[in-house]
Amino acid sequence: MRIGMGYDVHKLVDGRALVIGGVDIPFEKGLLGHSDADVLTHAVMDALLGAAGLDDIGKHFPDTDERYRGISSMKLLEHVGALLKENGFLIGNIDATVIAQRPKMRPYIDQMRQNIASALGIDTGAVNVKATTEEGLGFTGEGLGIAAQAVCLLM
Repeated sequence: MRIGMGYDVHKLVDGRALVIGGVDIPFEKGLLGHSDADVLTHAVMDALLGAAGLDDIGKHFPDTDERYRGISSMKLLEHVGALLKENGFLIGNIDATVIAQRPKMRPYIDQMRQNIASALGIDTGAVNVKATTEEGLGFTGEGLGIAAQAVCLLM
């Protein structure tokens, strides 16, 4: 068994869609990034790649590569799932937390779980997503960005 941990953060800006866990969330701002800037999915991918000893998303999907400009992070997650299978790993579970003052994530969490599980070809019960605020503290609490953390167990 191997454990992995992932973390990602992106700045909130005008003129971008807010995509978290593959869900388009109605909000006045979106996350800045080379891809769709899906912080949750990026944290999950880094946790999975780290547990497998396969480096990180920066190595596999560099922001200098135009093939990944604006790409759905769900497509990247599918690729990570294929890499895990190629290397003989099975996903035991994923546990993740989205850190955002606004918008509220609760209405979208079930869909996020389903999207992540579907992209990886695993049961939705193996994916847990939570959300929290930072009570107005720090960059996420001030509404300047959104962060996500994830841990996973591979077998």
